[in-house]
Amino acid sequence: MPDPKPRNRLSVKPASVSSHSPGSPDLSAIQRLIAKEMAEVNALIQERLRSDVALINQLGQYIVNSGGKRLRPALVLLSSGLFAYQGDKHIALAAIIEFIHTATLLHDDVVDASMLRRGQATANQRWGNEASVLVGDFLYSRAFQMMVDVGSMPVMKVLADATNTIAKGEVQQLINQHNTATTEADYLVVINNKTARLFEAASQLGAIICNRTAAEEQAMIAYGRHVGIAYQLIDDVLDYSASTEELGKNIGDDLAEGKPTLPLIYAMKKGTPAEAEAIRTAIREGGLENIEQIQETIESTGAIAYTARLAEEEAQQAIEAIRDLPQSRYHEALINLALFSTRRKN
Repeated sequence: MPDPKPRNRLSVKPASVSSHSPGSPDLSAIQRLIAKEMAEVNALIQERLRSDVALINQLGQYIVNSGGKRLRPALVLLSSGLFAYQGDKHIALAAIIEFIHTATLLHDDVVDASMLRRGQATANQRWGNEASVLVGDFLYSRAFQMMVDVGSMPVMKVLADATNTIAKGEVQQLINQHNTATTEADYLVVINNKTARLFEAASQLGAIICNRTAAEEQAMIAYGRHVGIAYQLIDDVLDYSASTEELGKNIGDDLAEGKPTLPLIYAMKKGTPAEAEAIRTAIREGGLENIEQIQETIESTGAIAYTARLAEEEAQQAIEAIRDLPQSRYHEALINLALFSTRRKN
């Protein structure tokens, strides 16, 4: 899918949450709906992680069992349920999506020199960068083996294209690192490629294996893309507004790595010349020497509220995208998952 064209995002008027919310955006309720299938996904993940190489077993089990929300595989299961899928391919596809996601986390943490994820030491902190990169490669290759087993060329194309786009997004983010000239449009292209693309693929797969119409498939693509963007926007909000305990990683990690995320981009635009220069210096040099001052600037300029508002708009667009799809518990769960993406605390 081509890179999104920049647009005036504030021109979108979101519908009220109450008009679209059939229930509470509670992740546990969504998890209960797909609990049986998710247990099968987890069992398959454990089975396909097994290797005669002990380090692969240790590191793979550590990262996969480290408390992730499993949102991306959940999207495969929910989209399949939405279209009343009869079969077992969705289990394998959900596991494949999780393997791809886990591989990206392993590589991300090495590139970012991250020390903490989901409240515990990153794999690279425990086993070293070399092991993390190589086990990430193992997970990618295992995912592609499983794609072949599914035996669907449309499925393989979606997942291969998504994996390539994610890699491109990682490179784009690296190019933007320490770059104080990064614009909001630049940032949105990166998160569309790096984060939203896998949400998009996960949502699309259910429509593909159910042989739904092109319009229904496009609706699921749009849903996943908007949820993924909303999810990443809130990640960037939490990096400056949550506690380390809530977030499960160190606060200010993005700033320490010189990443110009949207709260920083907006605060530079709206802050005083001195405030903007302090942020630019932090982005250029990395580090957290002035993190408290920068957090104050982010708050005083309304950067947190602005970013959160864009996330809400994206969630509402996700909900609108699936408005005409079959009404069911799965439809309700997809709506609540979109809402959850903007209201989570970690």
